[in-house]
Amino acid sequence: MMNKYARITGTGSYLPPRRLTNADLVSQLAAQGIETSDEWIVERTGIRARHFADAGMTSSDMALEAAQKALQAAGVDAAEIDLIIVGTSTPDMVFPSTATILQGKLGTRGGAAFDVQAVCSGFIYALTIADALIKAGSASKALVIGSEVFSRILDFKDRTTCVLFGDGAGAVVLEASAEPGILATDIHADGKYTDILCVPGHVNGGQILGLPLLRMDGQAVFKLAVGVLDETARTVLAKAGKTEADIDWLIPHQANIRIMQSTARKLKLPMDKVVITVDQHGNTSAASIPLALDAAVRSGQVKPGHTLLLEGVGGGFTWGSVLLKM
Repeated sequence: MMNKYARITGTGSYLPPRRLTNADLVSQLAAQGIETSDEWIVERTGIRARHFADAGMTSSDMALEAAQKALQAAGVDAAEIDLIIVGTSTPDMVFPSTATILQGKLGTRGGAAFDVQAVCSGFIYALTIADALIKAGSASKALVIGSEVFSRILDFKDRTTCVLFGDGAGAVVLEASAEPGILATDIHADGKYTDILCVPGHVNGGQILGLPLLRMDGQAVFKLAVGVLDETARTVLAKAGKTEADIDWLIPHQANIRIMQSTARKLKLPMDKVVITVDQHGNTSAASIPLALDAAVRSGQVKPGHTLLLEGVGGGFTWGSVLLKM
């Protein structure tokens, strides 16, 4: 019996037109009496700009744009897709899922469609699930997407968090293949760290209970992230029978340049082997890895045959990695 793999055959992304540089954001915050600076933001995060969605734009709208580009790149018609998984923490509605809303916008029906909520690890979780379903024969062509409008859950009175995040979407088409694509996956969570990164609000009887804005203990997140990212990277390499020397590109979750530098250093990878988009996109949560992947593919950095290590960490606390060959 022929081995069945799942392989990425197309990538796509979308950024909302409204781009805010650090100077733009600093000016807006100053008008509210919140002090920060471009230098402060760049030094601590590496971020220089981010994109914010306009009021009428939803996660499914951005996912649609990214999905259409990925489908075009793969040469696949939307009608052929039999699985849609969207990683998002900012869904269009409580229900139905953003994935089913996207399915309707694509004009397809019948295939499975659902969301994954693993915050910034959402795309890694979604890709892992899609890989498993394709290998099991439950799907043959999947859209795996990360899409976020984090600007709507930011507290613009908290300069330590509101400067970090942006909006956007990234997508891949994943197809069954006789050739190796996804080589290994590794996902984890530890719920005891819920409080260090969360949005502690919810809807009850038509009212919002708690605070529906992002809260983060930056130092605690940094310390935990560096450790678990190194751990999952080594685990996924071991599962695939590979070493750090086999990695052509590291595409980490684009949260903070310092975390990315620490991860690369632990893997003995030079920074010129790390795909970096955090400077222009900010932290787009579940969208950050597929956004960075698409940017690297379209710029010619990532080429067919390259081995990529994707890894992410997010609220929950969740983390994971995927090793794949393009």
